[in-house]
Amino acid sequence: MNATLGTMICALGGLAGAVFALPFRGIKGWKYESYWFVYALAGLIVFPMVLALATCPDLFGVIGRADGKTLALCVGFGALWGLGGLTWGLMIRYLGIGLGLAIGCGLCSATGTLIPPIVTGHAGDLVANKAAVMTLASVIVSLVGIVLVGLAGKLKEGELDEEAKKKAVAEFDFKKGMVVALFSGIASAGMNFGLQSGGALQSAAAAAGAGAKWIGMPVLVVVLWGGFAVNAAWCLWQNTKNKSFGDYLPTRHSPFYILNFTFASLAGIVWACQFACQKIGEPAMGSMAYISFAVVMGSCVLFSSLLGIVLGEWKGTGAKTKAALAAGLLVLAASIGIAVVAKSL
Repeated sequence: MNATLGTMICALGGLAGAVFALPFRGIKGWKYESYWFVYALAGLIVFPMVLALATCPDLFGVIGRADGKTLALCVGFGALWGLGGLTWGLMIRYLGIGLGLAIGCGLCSATGTLIPPIVTGHAGDLVANKAAVMTLASVIVSLVGIVLVGLAGKLKEGELDEEAKKKAVAEFDFKKGMVVALFSGIASAGMNFGLQSGGALQSAAAAAGAGAKWIGMPVLVVVLWGGFAVNAAWCLWQNTKNKSFGDYLPTRHSPFYILNFTFASLAGIVWACQFACQKIGEPAMGSMAYISFAVVMGSCVLFSSLLGIVLGEWKGTGAKTKAALAAGLLVLAASIGIAVVAKSL
């Protein structure tokens, strides 16, 4: 066990989660559902499968030997995440990368970290010892940081005129964004529910000869099957409804055809890295592995908020708004620090 290393790997996953949407900015001429389908295919199916095949001997045998309940839980929770994931992109469109990911990840972190121990009858683990109490405190502190960042977003809406808001985030709409973020953040916690339900798969992977840091790859693959099914169904339905199947063909209407596929696929691969990092970092955390999701989400909030500043999403705001944003970022950084200290106890 090396809790510090595990935490750093999870934090690296948070960085991937913060920047995954950047390639979308290079896509031109495609409908939202088209580039989201390519993103989902690359990030939810192709990349995780390639990674798992490279690190887990007899991958399909490992999955095939898992009991039905484990597979159903992983796929089902993955589908729940899929519902939240569909609106994740809308959340970013309405709120921007900085504010959108801050709120969505904060809700996802709290829900995904606290609910699994409660529903599995291990609620007492949250306060079992000093380390557990500090870990719980880090989640609560992160929520305070999210509230402050959310307050900054509300202040931003009142300060900037429509032209300034649209310049920073083309479709900025705080009210719509908050509704979407609430649903997306809570439903997206299904990802961690699924990842924590695959213990049998991890044991089978270990028995098959997978290294300790790679035993979570089969779990990730199965969870993402559920997520892909939901995302693909929605995207293809929208393609039919909007008659946008032509986006996938190299016609005169798609002059950026190859670049669009490249950017959408890159976004999917980068996105998948955040949860690959979580499953790689978990083994080093021992009994505190359930907090890995909070570390990924918390660092994602921190990095995405910093990225929002770099991209000019907070340009033109007043001192009060900037103070609320700065306070939120400091509190979020403190929550990650508390989590690191907790693992060393």
